[in-house]
Amino acid sequence: MKKFVLMILAAVGMFGVTVSASSANAVVARIDVSSQTMTVSKHGRVLYTWPVSTARKGFVTPRGQYRPTRMHEMWYSRKYDMSPMPYSIFFRGGYAIHGTNYVKQLGRPASHGCVRLHTANAARLYALVKEVGPGNARIVVTN
Repeated sequence: MKKFVLMILAAVGMFGVTVSASSANAVVARIDVSSQTMTVSKHGRVLYTWPVSTARKGFVTPRGQYRPTRMHEMWYSRKYDMSPMPYSIFFRGGYAIHGTNYVKQLGRPASHGCVRLHTANAARLYALVKEVGPGNARIVVTN
C-alpha cells in the first residue's frame, strides 16, 4: 500500500511539473522598438510577426518584461480625448498593447507610449491571451 501511495504522489508531482512548465509563458509578445515589430509565440512556436507603432519623439514605451494587468475589448483613453483603444492589454499602468485605425503609421514610432497594432492583429493577440489566461502571458519590450 505504501509503495502504491508513493507511486501516486510521484505521478501527481510529475503531472504538476508538466502542467506548470507547459502553461508558463504560454503566449509571449515580443516588441522590438528598433524594428517596430511584434513577434507573438505560443508555447515557443512563432505564430505571427506584425508591424507596430511605439512611442514617438518626446514619449516613451517602457522597456522590460511584463504580465498583462488588465484587458478590455474596448477602452477609451481618458488621457487622450477618449481615443478608442480596441482589444487593449494593459501591461504597466496606462501603457497597453491595442488596436489602432492609424494603420499607415504602423512600422514607425507614432504613439504616446502604447504599442499600437492593426486592430485585426490586436484581436488575435487578445484572443490568445484570453485563451491561456493573463498569468500565462508575457510582454517583452526591448530596444
